[in-house]
Amino acid sequence: MKTSFSIRSTVASLAVAALAATGMVMASSAGAALAAVEDEGADCPVAASGTVSNPQLPDPFTRLDGSRIASRSDWRCRRAEIREMAERHVYGQKPARPAGVTGTVSGSSITVNVSDQGRSASFSASVQLPTTGSAPYPAVVVVGGFGADTATIRSSGAAVISYDPLAVGREGTPRGNKQGAFYNLYGATSSTGILMAWAWGVSRIIDVVEQSGGSVLRADVGVTGCSRYGKGAFTAGVFDQRIALTMPIESGTGGAPIFRGIAGESGSQPLSSAYGEQPWLGDAFGSFTGNPNSLPVDTHEMVAMVAPRGLFIMENPHIDWLAARSGSVAALGGAEVYKALGAGDNITYWSDVSDGTHCASRTEWRAPLQQHIQKFLLKTGNAAGTFRISSRKAGNLAQWRTWPTPTLSD
Repeated sequence: MKTSFSIRSTVASLAVAALAATGMVMASSAGAALAAVEDEGADCPVAASGTVSNPQLPDPFTRLDGSRIASRSDWRCRRAEIREMAERHVYGQKPARPAGVTGTVSGSSITVNVSDQGRSASFSASVQLPTTGSAPYPAVVVVGGFGADTATIRSSGAAVISYDPLAVGREGTPRGNKQGAFYNLYGATSSTGILMAWAWGVSRIIDVVEQSGGSVLRADVGVTGCSRYGKGAFTAGVFDQRIALTMPIESGTGGAPIFRGIAGESGSQPLSSAYGEQPWLGDAFGSFTGNPNSLPVDTHEMVAMVAPRGLFIMENPHIDWLAARSGSVAALGGAEVYKALGAGDNITYWSDVSDGTHCASRTEWRAPLQQHIQKFLLKTGNAAGTFRISSRKAGNLAQWRTWPTPTLSD
């Protein structure tokens, strides 16, 4: 009997083969290949991963067998290893694309109907078209209704898809009785946390957009969200390689910040608090809340999983609870993979802001937001990524790693 992972691998490898046959491959501005499928490395064999004892960040360039990757093409299967560890120990599993996904796209709404394993579920999202440009438009999925400034998104030429993640993974439910469209399909006792359920919902929206024929929206998609929805946006971008631009804002513990840094960052939300507040993280993460050093993976590697696609991490250094210092370390660590892949210009981290209000629309982020939409969704710009780290919450990557960044062959 096949495991759920091997089933996902089979489905994905067939999809990759089909896309290769038709030449459906996108190229990033750095020349690296971007997958036109949700998980193009799912055909890679991955060994089971166990716990470790390491107070420093795991080496993203070292395989589970102890060897280091040597070429950029090696990253595809190394990424698959990181994905499996992240699912197994942090988020819970994201199932393969369901057997049936149908829906509709209009200038005002998207409907999603999903069937899998003899069960069905539906949800919807609203659409606001941009104030400039012409159809078909690229789009940004705004998780929970607030994230990056929607007025700037629309004036930059991208549509806004307002997605209610609570219809897919409801908050306020016990871990043994999770609710929402995802759990209608995969069971209320599923060990998958609701961040991954929310990410799964974004992927199903993309499925429907891809199938819609491109009369209204095209499948150049970004995702954003703030606070808990920033955690969801980050997770969505990590686990779907079709997402061209990921923009988490003030995501806090369980989002971008490294797990190993939380306990040492004064005032940040403890891991046990984030795990217990809502079933955001997978059930398996409960055994790591008191000892994140035993995790074989950390969020700098989730940042790396987005590479070479566009990533714009926005953080708030004025609220200790949000763990922006640990967030800067995650971004700096993941950026080493971006650089090794020749895509260093595709990642931006920005915490140097004057306004401390949680989830505010900040003037400092308006221009880079426009530039990222132009570069990754409209394909009309080529602005280089930048790191603007606030001195209030500046992490030091050198304190967290012993591994060097290799020079990977083409």
